[in-house]
Amino acid sequence: MPVTNRNSAVCPISWRLSHGLPSFARCSLSVALLCISPGVAQAQANPVGQTELQDDALLADASALPDAYGVQSAIPEVLTTTRLRQPKSRVPGTTSIISGDMIRKLGIMNLVEVFRLVPGMTVNYVGSNVPVTSYHGTVHYEQRRMQVQVDGRTSYRANLSQVEWNTMPVPLELIERIEISRGPNSAAYGINAFLGTINIITRAPEDSAGIELRAISGSRGYRRAFGSYGGGDNDYTWRLAYEKRMSDGFDEQFDTGADDPVKPFINGYDINTFSYDGSLALSPDYELELRAGVVEGVDEEDSLKEGKLGSADDANILVDDYYLQSKLNVTTSDRHFFHIQASFQNYKRRQRWTTCISGNSLFAGDPEICDLSDPNDAPVIAILNEDIEENRLELELQDTLLFSPNLKLVSGLGYRKDSYESETYFNGRGNNYQSRAFGNLEYSPLRWLTLNAGGNWEKTSTTDDSYFSPRIASNFILDDNHTLRFVFSKAVRTPDAFEQDPDWSYRPANVAPPFEFLEGQRFLVSDLVSQGSSTYGNRLEEERITSREISYFGQYYLDEGTFTLEARYFHDELTDMISGIISTSRWTIDNNIDMDQEGFELEGMLEYPGTRIRATYAYLDQDTEYVGKPISDYDRDQAIELVGRLSVRHSGSVALIKDLPYNVKAATAFYWADEFRLSQFERADFRLAKQVYERNFSYELALTMQHYVTAKPTLSPDNKINDQNQFFVEAGIRF
Repeated sequence: MPVTNRNSAVCPISWRLSHGLPSFARCSLSVALLCISPGVAQAQANPVGQTELQDDALLADASALPDAYGVQSAIPEVLTTTRLRQPKSRVPGTTSIISGDMIRKLGIMNLVEVFRLVPGMTVNYVGSNVPVTSYHGTVHYEQRRMQVQVDGRTSYRANLSQVEWNTMPVPLELIERIEISRGPNSAAYGINAFLGTINIITRAPEDSAGIELRAISGSRGYRRAFGSYGGGDNDYTWRLAYEKRMSDGFDEQFDTGADDPVKPFINGYDINTFSYDGSLALSPDYELELRAGVVEGVDEEDSLKEGKLGSADDANILVDDYYLQSKLNVTTSDRHFFHIQASFQNYKRRQRWTTCISGNSLFAGDPEICDLSDPNDAPVIAILNEDIEENRLELELQDTLLFSPNLKLVSGLGYRKDSYESETYFNGRGNNYQSRAFGNLEYSPLRWLTLNAGGNWEKTSTTDDSYFSPRIASNFILDDNHTLRFVFSKAVRTPDAFEQDPDWSYRPANVAPPFEFLEGQRFLVSDLVSQGSSTYGNRLEEERITSREISYFGQYYLDEGTFTLEARYFHDELTDMISGIISTSRWTIDNNIDMDQEGFELEGMLEYPGTRIRATYAYLDQDTEYVGKPISDYDRDQAIELVGRLSVRHSGSVALIKDLPYNVKAATAFYWADEFRLSQFERADFRLAKQVYERNFSYELALTMQHYVTAKPTLSPDNKINDQNQFFVEAGIRF
């Protein structure tokens, strides 16, 4: 099958997965907020300002052409769940699709906040100002049970299993859509897809040609600037993009040990990202995609909140990351295509601070913050660090074979090498390896029945063992637009390198007199943690989940609109979950939690010309039991609390986007979660935008307000926002 010119005015629907999006989407002229594409061919077909990429229901608009099953419909298509392009009626599981157009029109300011729109997902902050998102709340400090990808590239820290949303190199302006597979997806993506998969798909270079500039400023020091420039021809398209994002974080912190409990909070960030995206058509059947990016900046950590071992100043983290990615797409026929992908990512963190420790307490084996006013106790003043450099090399071969419209197979092989270097966390260098084989077979023996069977075999060096994660599903298609699904799946998640093989210590540098002899000496954290209940050095096993799902997808056609509804009932059994505390004073993590959870989730979209209403609701009933080794009552209670502290019984969202006269667009959204540890989360957002289209350019001015209905912090007393009304102004131009 020839590679279609994605800038052409006519773009037939193809089964090629090579671009990561259906070909019609890459041919569309994406207009989101400002997005008036100056692509030559499309500009000839549509006046500037006349074409707009619609939201979820039109992501797979086949109303003019029959799909591969011979059905004429506008059913959204999903790329992530099985790695095989499928209409939602045939997907073996529930998948949310959030379009970039909706993200921008709702005035969402941070990438992590997108997931408030997904039923069953919660968003909050831990530590100084570390954003976390979770599906069903089974997470504590690290976010390690969902696979996060950007354009097919694994995008969480390689050895500490952290997803750093503040430094993710994905400007909101470049998002085409985000697909979230809700439920275990290890059958397609391996160990870390334990609870689901987040796949962020960015816009193709040809869909963002020309120049786009945008600036946003608002409350709590929020500032963001974006710029991109792209171009090319039929054989080669490219885009360069830059983004600066800054925030002062929360307003105050709560210090229970001080007379005045309100303290200033140093917890902001200042991040710069640079990226290149290119697509080169080597021949009608060969296409090469190239991506590269750099991330640098500062992520602040407050000494009172996050300081360790007598920290006397703020231990800000210097960020220095980069990534390289290439993908060769090959089409051998209209029924067979494959891709070969290679990526390399490097994460470098430099974190250093001055420590002041009581000399008497240090030599007594129980270090305490120094008291400079005590003449009988000489302080130990030195520089400590938590520097670490991690990298990930990932190779993948994926093959798609369409035997017939009713029988399709996607299969492949993958290899990953995770490396680390840190004198603090690992006392040197090390590597971990993963290899895997995956596949999914879709079979439709009858028009009203589709069967999916898939699995992933994976071997990892972190446990020196191999695992198989299966999934089977049957989709009963009640008619062309209504489907009832039954899904059964199993998955595992193995511990990360730091959980499994820590060698945690500190080596003081620049030690002040009279303790120069301590220079470079190694102080083990294992000597500092409470030995009575410590599990430091214990070997951990894999976590396991068995999941059952009954779900419904339906699309209803009204006089001038469409109503789409997806409902999911789930029952999950999770065993040997890892929970506990990792700190310089306590290390209590273990496979110590079993959990039984069930509930249901609803996601609906009502669309009329110029109007979109989207609503979600999730109910979660979670029963947690401690099953680990005997430890103190305090540590046991904390293990239970930590594994579920992002879990809420009721949560949901409602969003409305409305076109008004004179090219004015209004949007409002309401997000809520009934109860975190401290309080209920409720926020209402309002956005008003004026767009102006000229012959050769367009521009937009917008005002967004976020109103926090509940002023009380939700998860931590430090999550204080003094003003319940937060305002943001933005301006952008495209030409």
